[in-house]
Order: sequence, then C-alpha cells, then structure tokens
Amino acid sequence: MRSALIALALAAGSAGPAANWPQWRGPTCTGVTDEKGFPTTWGGKEGANVLWKAELPKNEESPSSPIVWGDRVFVTVSLREDGHRVACYARADGKLLWETPIAKGPWKKTDARGGVCAPTPCTDGERVFALFGTAVLAALNAADGKVAWSIPLEKTAFDVAMGSSPILHGDSLILLSGLRQKQSNLTAWDKRSGKVKWELKLPEHDFCHSTPAVATVGGKAVLILSVNRRSAGILGVDPDRGELLWSAPGDGETATPAIGSGHVYADSARGGGGYCLDLAKTGGAKEVALKWQLPRVNMDLSSPLIVGDLLYRLGGNGWLSCLKLESGEKAYSEQLQSVHSWVSPVATGDGLVYFASPGKSTVIRSGPTLEVVGTSDLGDTNHSSAAFSGGMILLKGRKFLFCIGKR
Repeated sequence: MRSALIALALAAGSAGPAANWPQWRGPTCTGVTDEKGFPTTWGGKEGANVLWKAELPKNEESPSSPIVWGDRVFVTVSLREDGHRVACYARADGKLLWETPIAKGPWKKTDARGGVCAPTPCTDGERVFALFGTAVLAALNAADGKVAWSIPLEKTAFDVAMGSSPILHGDSLILLSGLRQKQSNLTAWDKRSGKVKWELKLPEHDFCHSTPAVATVGGKAVLILSVNRRSAGILGVDPDRGELLWSAPGDGETATPAIGSGHVYADSARGGGGYCLDLAKTGGAKEVALKWQLPRVNMDLSSPLIVGDLLYRLGGNGWLSCLKLESGEKAYSEQLQSVHSWVSPVATGDGLVYFASPGKSTVIRSGPTLEVVGTSDLGDTNHSSAAFSGGMILLKGRKFLFCIGKR
C-alpha cells in the first residue's frame, strides 16, 4: 500500500535531476553526499515530511539498504523458505514497478539474524546486481527486472553467511569474500557477462563481512579493504588489475573503512582497536605505517564516517564518539537517545550528519561539540541504512519502504 500525498511527492521528484545513490554508502561507499537541504525530522502523528511509504514484499529480517538511480529505487528482501526477491519502486510516488524472484544459492547455513539478505545491491542504471546470503549473485535489467545472469559463488566457507556488499568500478563488479579455511578472496566480474576478470586470493585473512571503499590517491583509484588480519588489516588494491598495492596494520571485520581528508580509518565494529593512516604516505610503499592507533573503541555494527577534520564513530547503546582526525584525540563522547546503533551515518553538503533509519533517527551538526538538530522515529525498525538522492531520504524498514522529503 502507498500513502497519500502522491502529488506532493511528484512535485518533489520533478524539482531537479536526482543524484544517484548506486550502492552501499553511496557512490564511493564513504557515506558522503554534496547534496543539501534534506529534512531533519520526519514522521509523528501527522507523518511530517513522509512523502510516501510503500509496502515491501513479504520478508523475514532483510537488513540490506535501498539504492537509487534516477527515478527508481531498488531493494532486496528474502524469505527463508520462499527464497529471494529484488524489487523496483518509482522514486516519485512509491509505485511497485517490478518484483523478481531469485533462486537460492548453494550455502544452506545462513544466519537467522539477517544473514540471508544482508548485502546491499548496486546498480549502474542499466542493471541491478544483487547478492544474497545463500551465495548467489544475480544481474537484472533495471528497466524490467529480467534476470540477465545469475551465478553461485564458488567458495562458501563463511562463518555464518555473506555480509559484504558488491560494488561497481568501471565495468567491474567487485566483491570481498572473507572466508574461513584460507579461502578469502577479492573477485571482479565483468558486469555485462558475469565472467571473472580477476581474483586476488587472501589466504592469510580470516572471515570478515566488510565492504571495500574507493579512494583517489595520486589521481588514481585505489580500493581500500578492511580485513581480518591485524598485521595487515588495511589493504590498498588496484581495482583494475586486482594487484595488492600496499598493506597496513588494522583490525577489520564488519565495518566499511572511512575515507576522507586524505586519510583512512578502519576498525572491526565488533570491539578492538581503531587504526588511521595518511593516504599520501601509501604511494610506492608495500607496508604502510599507521598515523595513529587506538587500543579500544566503543563500537557496534555501523561504519565510521570522516567529515572534514573529524571522525565519527557510533557505538553500542547510542554512544557517539567524535575524534580529531589529525591525532585520534576525543573531541567528545555523548549518548544519543534516538538512534539505531547499527545504522551507518551519512554526511550532507550543509554540514549535517544523519544517523537515519526506519526506526529511531538522530541528525546532528558536524563540529567539535554535540549539537542535535532533530530526532525521529518511524517505528519500523530494521538494521538497514539510508540512501540520499535528489532531496529525498529512502529508508527500508521490515514492512515498508519510506521516502522522506521536505513538504
């Protein structure tokens, strides 16, 4: 079902070209957008700033996040007995445009806490690439949902399930598979055919569920990995050839590394230390020294965020740490009362940081002291994170897909 106010949603949707949010944490997987002017509160009895909500296909816990390309929103859901679904909605009014079933893959021991549908899909506007916890990867036509190709992952030595999300770089679809039994690998497929282009084997790295992010170093793209091996937990990889460029100490497991202001910060999101390095010092070196390191960080299963000279790290029970990027010193540590601690934050072009979810959300102003700008609660809690596109925030709950925008 869809809410009323469709006319207002249409007006908002036609205000200008929509920025794309094509994969986990946005275009470069860093959780940053140049867009400004998003609402800072929504919901309540009057449904403030909720332009529409659309019913999701029936599903069990499906914490994958929505993605946006142009006038379309794409989501994935799963039912343990019934299999997987990829669905497409009109960005303007939430109309369901198509829904496609995807057969299960070879992995049967998926974790009940969302492991069947944890990875977020990605898209180039022509195709949607969806990965599910049963180890099946599929490409669908964005226009009509028809399956172009579908392949099972060859290696499935998961600890529980696949948690990493696939990302796009040029003509390559890239996936970090952190596995047991010395089977970890980084693989690139040709996005058109589904054929393997290259594979980087990582036998010394244990299981992990993190998603790589893309940085520009010396004018060239570098894929930054946060993996589970303390002596070499942050890796720089050439995304075109699959060549390992450099490594640095780290403690990666679940969180996507934060990239910004010439730095990389990574931690595991499951407890342990935090690690920061200066990207300018990675050129030509095979082993890179850390800029600073923290012995222990209060973490939960969200990803960190760099905004200017500050680093934001959300931990359990809503504890937010704001650190000085230059030194790792704490600017403040405060407890947010209205936040889902698994949600990964997004920074907007007007200096705001959104901890936005279909359940509890908090918006703060970036700076060395805590300033809460707004809080909201849509009451449809899920572990998914938000997509930001064309003045709209897309939030995927357990029952509904919400579109938030100013009205």
